[in-house]
Amino acid sequence: MDSEQQAIPNGSVFSRFKGGAIALEFLKRLAKKTSDGGQQQTDFFLKLGLGYTGVAYADSDSDEKGFKGWLKRRVVNPSEDFYYYWTGIVTLTVLYNTVIVILRAVFYEINELYKIYWFVLDYFCDFIYVLDICIHLRTGFLCQGLMVRDIKALALNYVRSFAFKLDVISIFPTDFLYFLFAQDKPVFRLNRLLRIKRAFEFTERTETRTSFPNAFRIFCLVLYIVIIIHINGCLYFAVSLGIGLGSDPWVYNSSHPNDSLARRYIWSFYWSTLSLTTIGGLFHFFFLPFILNFSGETPQPEQDVEFLFNTCDYLIGVLIFATIVGNVGSMITNMNAARTEFQNRMDAVKQYMQFRKVSKELEKRVIKWFDYLWLNKQALSNDSALESLAKKLQTEIAIHVHFETLKKVRIFQDCEAGLLVELVLKLKLQIFSPGDYICRKGDIGKEMYIVKKGKLHVVADDGKTIFVTLGEGAVFGELSILNIAGSKNGNRRTANVRSVGYTDLFALSKDDLWDALKEYPEARKLLIAKGREILQKDNLLDESVPDVRDTMEERCEKLDIVVEMMQTRLARLLAEYTNNQRKLKDRISHLETKLKKFGVVFDDDHLDTNIITNNDFDDVEKNENIDGKIGAVVVVTPAE
Repeated sequence: MDSEQQAIPNGSVFSRFKGGAIALEFLKRLAKKTSDGGQQQTDFFLKLGLGYTGVAYADSDSDEKGFKGWLKRRVVNPSEDFYYYWTGIVTLTVLYNTVIVILRAVFYEINELYKIYWFVLDYFCDFIYVLDICIHLRTGFLCQGLMVRDIKALALNYVRSFAFKLDVISIFPTDFLYFLFAQDKPVFRLNRLLRIKRAFEFTERTETRTSFPNAFRIFCLVLYIVIIIHINGCLYFAVSLGIGLGSDPWVYNSSHPNDSLARRYIWSFYWSTLSLTTIGGLFHFFFLPFILNFSGETPQPEQDVEFLFNTCDYLIGVLIFATIVGNVGSMITNMNAARTEFQNRMDAVKQYMQFRKVSKELEKRVIKWFDYLWLNKQALSNDSALESLAKKLQTEIAIHVHFETLKKVRIFQDCEAGLLVELVLKLKLQIFSPGDYICRKGDIGKEMYIVKKGKLHVVADDGKTIFVTLGEGAVFGELSILNIAGSKNGNRRTANVRSVGYTDLFALSKDDLWDALKEYPEARKLLIAKGREILQKDNLLDESVPDVRDTMEERCEKLDIVVEMMQTRLARLLAEYTNNQRKLKDRISHLETKLKKFGVVFDDDHLDTNIITNNDFDDVEKNENIDGKIGAVVVVTPAE
């Protein structure tokens, strides 16, 4: 042991943490001895496919510093931006191999013209493929909701997956076949297409990230169709090469005076489009009997291979056409789902107004109000838009949207953050039309308002004189919902507030405010004190009225609690009384049975002469000392 300690240099990392390592090893052994029950539970989850044994949820314990140490500890989180952008780069390489490799394999002239460029691009894509495998060896995954970050576990999980086998096959160096066949044929690189799963993964992640998912889906659908037409066009030209260019009308005619590499590809793409969209076949079916020498239709096949190829194209074309119609139809339906729902609601309101014979003027106002909702993207309420989210996420969104606005309210400026968080969840959006009165002077205040958008006028009773204009961020009505004792206005509104145009307001009701203040008594006292200061400053507070700390609602709640406690005690006493009555009745019945054995006859007229005590009852039940203890009864002895 001493020699081992001498072999360790002073100041090394191992010597510094050796004591901690020994303690950790001891804890591991202790945990291993007490983990039999937990292991059974893990095995149970493994049977269901929900667990993973031998997984650590912490970073690697490498103590190296610098870039090398960071690289050893680095784990890629699939939900991070880095992984998303990297998947996009891999998708570009997959598209290159899908489009260009097949093109070069058929149109060999283009492969010979730009051989240097293809060489660089090919092996750059191979490098990306290799790097992608290395990244996936360090890509984390979720196990029972936790991100696994153990390097060995991540590598083992990836190596055991089917995706790893495809990735290895896709990077297999098939280029060595060039030397075997002594020909540079890009067809040997078709195994690179096996990495196409990364492209689908990228599209799925983009759909969840983009703000225009339907537009992106349409773009992907068009891209898929173009790639399929491109591949089919290349196959058509390959079949033409196999049969012989210009050997019959169906194959490509290489004797055309404008024959070139570009024209060969364009004609093949054009022919593939006609075949897969079934336009060429439909033209033959409907128009060929009437127009014989039309140069736009696809020629009729003559050989068996041509018939077979055309048949496959038509079948694939039918599937593509059905896919296009189905996907585009569903996308359009999804894009118009909100509009359709909104239109149905508006139609229902229109029918109701027609049935109730509402005036035309009011009907126009209602329709304009619906138009305003739709134009300002407020067709759906906040609750319906966020109801699919968890409560925690709804809270975070509400805080992000309303927290700063609520802090600007003068009575809430010094309140604790917990109360403000409670209140932001209770804010409700209300929309008022031009000329609508939000409140009138003398109304009982039940809500306070925060102006989100629009303008309000504080007007006189005649509705013409304008005292002040309230804009975005203004707050009013907050004092009327505090129930401040001594307020000269009570809980009534002190002004008339009218909407100038369409106005969006956040409303907080009195009930919601006091419901939140139940859990924050100190904040309630602070709000009442602030409200009294504001009223005192405006000379609207009667200081002779004592400050009542408890509101009428709170007093009623306390009385409810007391009444509930009394009801509970009375119910308990009643239950005890009923139970005692039942027991006494049982004992009397038992006593009667015992006395009848001795020929006792009860005389109701003498029930008040004597009283049997509890001890007498006990003696009678035991058949002891019965004589002389039976009152209110006549003992009849047998005649001698």
